[in-house]
Amino acid sequence: MKARPIGSLCLILLILLNLIVPVSAAPTSTVEPVTILFTHDMHSHLLPAEDGEGNSYGGYARLKTAIDAQKDLHPNAILIDGGDFSMGSLFQAVYTTDAVELLIMGALGYDATTFGNHEYDYRALGIANMLNAAADSKEPFPSIVQANYKPPAEGDPDYDENAATVWAAYERCGIQDYTVIQRGGINFAIFGLMGEDSDACAPMSGMVFQDPADTARRIVAEIQTQVSEPRVVICLSHSGTNKDPKKSEDEKLAAEVDGIDVIVSGHSHTTLEEPIQVNDTYIVSAGEYCQNMGVLTLDLSGGNCSLHSYSLIPINDSLAEDSGIRDKIEEYKKIVETSYLTRFSNLTFDQALAINPYQFDDLEDLKEHRESALGNLIADSYLWAVKELEGDNYIPVDFAMTANGIIRDSLPLSEVTVSDVFNILSLGSGSDQTSGYPLVSCWITGKDLKNAFEVDASVTGLMPTAQLYYSGMTFTFNPHRMLFNRVTDCAQVLEDGTTVPIEDEKLYRVVTGLYCGQMLGAVKDKSFGILNITPRDAQGNEITDLESCILYDQYGNECKEWYALAAYLGSMGTISEDYTGPDGRKIVDNSWAPSHLLTNLNAVSWIFLAVVLVLVVLVMLVIRLSIYRRRRLRELQRTMRSKM
Repeated sequence: MKARPIGSLCLILLILLNLIVPVSAAPTSTVEPVTILFTHDMHSHLLPAEDGEGNSYGGYARLKTAIDAQKDLHPNAILIDGGDFSMGSLFQAVYTTDAVELLIMGALGYDATTFGNHEYDYRALGIANMLNAAADSKEPFPSIVQANYKPPAEGDPDYDENAATVWAAYERCGIQDYTVIQRGGINFAIFGLMGEDSDACAPMSGMVFQDPADTARRIVAEIQTQVSEPRVVICLSHSGTNKDPKKSEDEKLAAEVDGIDVIVSGHSHTTLEEPIQVNDTYIVSAGEYCQNMGVLTLDLSGGNCSLHSYSLIPINDSLAEDSGIRDKIEEYKKIVETSYLTRFSNLTFDQALAINPYQFDDLEDLKEHRESALGNLIADSYLWAVKELEGDNYIPVDFAMTANGIIRDSLPLSEVTVSDVFNILSLGSGSDQTSGYPLVSCWITGKDLKNAFEVDASVTGLMPTAQLYYSGMTFTFNPHRMLFNRVTDCAQVLEDGTTVPIEDEKLYRVVTGLYCGQMLGAVKDKSFGILNITPRDAQGNEITDLESCILYDQYGNECKEWYALAAYLGSMGTISEDYTGPDGRKIVDNSWAPSHLLTNLNAVSWIFLAVVLVLVVLVMLVIRLSIYRRRRLRELQRTMRSKM
């Protein structure tokens, strides 16, 4: 009986202890910083590339070493990519059949990626075939997220067999608006977007574009209700940034949509040394072609997402190559050789074509509005290739041209390989659905040729990718003259070097790439009807389908742009000293002299001058009227004072 009070007292003390100790001893709730590893715009650059200064950058075997090192430091890091993982090197030749870019991303350990515009270069069926090839391989590949760029849905007027095929591939590969990756107790909610400019760069995609901001608001709202805290909301946006805020799509996205913690910004090939912060969103970019891997670490303490650290890890020759990835790349080379290169005189991936002793323009140099030895070389190769192709049946080519926008790399110093040449002209595909734009041949009038020169002279300053490079001609332009009236002189250059005037009504045979030819055909719309370039046949009839003008070899293969350049270089052995610099094909006249600015004016300039003259006259009349009124007012005031 006496033990009961003691037992009761012990019980009371135990209860009090349980109430007190947990409260006083419980640690403060904290969340460890989270790390995001990211890339974008890799463009099939599995191998290192030369930087033009004797060094190299990139390469997936080196990238794997960098990834492993960061994951040793941050075991719970996620690895993501912002799109355009394909199209840019010879490996893209087996994109639709072997999906090597997507599969090697799986081998590298990527958690998620999205589609960029270049994933649609082989159109709707191309992306479906690529996805099915990845699924058939049974190898791992990253989750793919895409929320605002999808095939037409069943019931849509544009829904067809191709759309159904793409939807089936999407379902098979589990493509969703967003995915959630759980790592280290954190929910990473990742969604993908296609930007407006990216959509414009994929005119043959067959996809339906939805507004990115509207889509993002919908996805973020769903994530906030479906995904528990702690979470990080990441947008893989293939939209890009721009120095002009009005054109910076991802900055506008961040300003318009709340709730996005991070935007991995692809498409514009931007390298951001520090994140761009818009409201509570961090926008990050690491540059193109595997030059860097981005490392973003965020602090989630207190429920807020703030920047802990940010760095770009250079992928260069200071990093050792991972042997497993290196061996896998060698296997992919063999696939490319047997599946694609056999049709081009049995070329091999690393086969040497020529020796280059000269420093050619790099991609930054090509942004300058001037003649380029690299552009000249490419244009000359087109003309040479057609002459070789047609042999005894050769119909003289008067002009050949290429555009800045399709040149994706430069020539390395010393040895130039098949792979190097393909990298320069790697874009697109032909009607045969194989890699590389083919050459096309058509005729255009002399007047339209002059318009082409005017497009180069007037549009390049606004859009550097529109700059043209030529073979068989020369022209002079003054950048200070009126738009669409900057060309002051032009002539045809014959094989012996002599020049002859270009006749407006004469038909000239022109050879260019399919894409460049299609863009020339769209000049009228782009110049508000001021300029017109109409592709024609030898009889002068308008051509509406340039694919009917594709050039083929004796075996029925399309004559690809890259192969024309490869064969031309191979014919030289050592690149000719003719390409050590400009040779007068494009002459820039920077004079401000009135005689240079006001001669040979066209209708556009006369109309502009007339409008300016009318405005000047109106301003003078307004000034005179104002002066007259002030005088009248003063006279009236003097009269009133005199009467007083």
